[in-house]
Amino acid sequence: MLGRQNTANQAHRFGNQVQTEAPASGCPEASAADTPKEDLSFWRRFHGGLALAITAGIFFVFLLAGVGKANSPRQVLGDLFRQPSTKNDARSSKYENDLDRLSPQTQAETLLELAIGNSEGANQEIARRAESWSGKLHLDSQLASDTAAALTSSDLSVRQSALEVQLAAYGLAKNSSTVDFLIHNAAASGHAQKTWALWALGALANRGVETARAEQALVSHLTDADADSRCWAVEGLALVGTTATIAPLLKAMHDDPSPTVRQRAAFSLAESGMLSHEQRLTALPQLVSFAQDSSLNSETHAWVFQALGDITKQRLPNDSAAWRNWYATAKGE
Repeated sequence: MLGRQNTANQAHRFGNQVQTEAPASGCPEASAADTPKEDLSFWRRFHGGLALAITAGIFFVFLLAGVGKANSPRQVLGDLFRQPSTKNDARSSKYENDLDRLSPQTQAETLLELAIGNSEGANQEIARRAESWSGKLHLDSQLASDTAAALTSSDLSVRQSALEVQLAAYGLAKNSSTVDFLIHNAAASGHAQKTWALWALGALANRGVETARAEQALVSHLTDADADSRCWAVEGLALVGTTATIAPLLKAMHDDPSPTVRQRAAFSLAESGMLSHEQRLTALPQLVSFAQDSSLNSETHAWVFQALGDITKQRLPNDSAAWRNWYATAKGE
């Protein structure tokens, strides 16, 4: 999925060479074996195994100031987020100080695990600390596994936390200069440089940085000659999470000559990426129309039906008439 950002590549940040980890193999070749089967969520199957990388107690360390020699960061922070959040809560203040003593890497990893486990307050703490982590994190196998699992969470706020951590790991400042830099790199000839920039544009746009401009840049790359570039433009649009991205994603799903690009657009509309459920529902009329479109091949029709099922939670036959009738009834026609 778009959360599989695990391979290190070089990128240039404002004239300085820095080691980053660009998104890796997020756009695999689609094949007949990838066609979704009835009663099986293909998107979940495709993402399957990522969450298995998350294990309990990722880092057991002894904390200072008498926290307790058997306590791990996860245990300590779990206690913190179970406490009432008040300015005068001395115990919460103590745990905050304990958290500050951890390295940025351990803070990010532990807080992200807590967010994945739905610990109240973990997402807010990540948002509060993310800028202070910028350039101090390493996307090693542990943090890559954590962010991959977070990006497949059913909770959109957990997915947003994953983006915050990844942007901090890449050292990308949330400003227009970074958007300028990424737009320039997205037009570069180097494949790794370009695909990383397309992904990062979407992530920054999701966090409210030059969103409309980033959207426009990503849409422009949907017409690139290279299918892999178009695929990563789809991935970037999926991260943006605005209603305005739905139309270009639908167009890519219907019109792109590459089955991989069409598949990724279907994923993005159905489950992956940063669209809310309410936003995904607005794609239904066009998806129902696609189901009846004889110009689409059987592979694309299968993705259409799977997207309809995942968005609506209905398990109807892969039959355009059945979906047309269901939609008309749902609308009250």
